[in-house]
Amino acid sequence: MIVFNNPNIGIGYMNTIIYVTAGTLVNLLMTSLGAYALSREGYKFKKFFTIAIVFTMYFGGGLIPTFLLVKALGMLDSRLAMIIPSAIGTWNLIVLRTAFASVPKSLEESAKIDGANDFVILFKIFIPVSKATMAVMLLFYAVGHWNSWFDAMIYLRDRELFPLQLFLREILISNSMIGNPAAGAGGLSNSADEFFFMEETIKYSTIIISTVPILFIYPFIQKYFTKGVMLGSLKE
Repeated sequence: MIVFNNPNIGIGYMNTIIYVTAGTLVNLLMTSLGAYALSREGYKFKKFFTIAIVFTMYFGGGLIPTFLLVKALGMLDSRLAMIIPSAIGTWNLIVLRTAFASVPKSLEESAKIDGANDFVILFKIFIPVSKATMAVMLLFYAVGHWNSWFDAMIYLRDRELFPLQLFLREILISNSMIGNPAAGAGGLSNSADEFFFMEETIKYSTIIISTVPILFIYPFIQKYFTKGVMLGSLKE
């Protein structure tokens, strides 16, 4: 009850749901657009952009340049700082690009004969055909947003915008709640055994709170997981 009695838990849950929902939608949209462009033949500079994107998997700008960029774009201390900088995952983009490249060309050609443009082909053909890989992308991105706390610690100052994980982190590293009657631990003696028991109870409680909600997603996506990863990682 000590964890649930913390008023910040409700705020954290609400913010995390916003970040997971909005962030995952942006992730899937941007990754799909990028993967479609890189998977089509005849696009200029496709090889150059592929190499540039893969390059970011091995070399990054670093924390300080990224922070300065987010600040210059006016996203510091806003919800956008939790969504825009991580809009595309490089590995996920490569996996989805490979999945799109495995879609039969006949489907694309028949759609173009009927007058469909690239957006119609992407959303009406490629994404439905690659729904297994899309489900895996959804899982990866959603779990990533749910577990994210470091970006919030760097970019956010307003506690009303903090995600759940950042509040749980504060509870884990804070010893002020243990033995403090105002925090819900009234009547607890200061013995070492009881102190250790309460500390461990809080730790396991925060683990359960942060893990159980995201576990409800797995049963709905599990059947797509193996198939989606294999489709996106192998190309004939």
